[in-house]
Amino acid sequence: MTNELIENIDKVHTTEMGVERIKKNLHLWNKDIVGWCRKKILDPEAVITRKGKNWYVDIAGCIITVNANSYTIITAHIKDN
Repeated sequence: MTNELIENIDKVHTTEMGVERIKKNLHLWNKDIVGWCRKKILDPEAVITRKGKNWYVDIAGCIITVNANSYTIITAHIKDN
């Protein structure tokens, strides 16, 4: 299923603070956080929804939040069960 987020995957980015926040929240050591998030967004198992100004990507036990206007990854966190 394609949607606006997937169609604009090349625009997905984050800030330095965003990188650090995502690493901390998900306990990641990966240097390419944007690449990691893009891969998760493109995963066929990802459930992508838009609520207001943000996209929410539910994949592999985590939620990635992306601003729908700027395609900035705001945060990612482990999904509450």
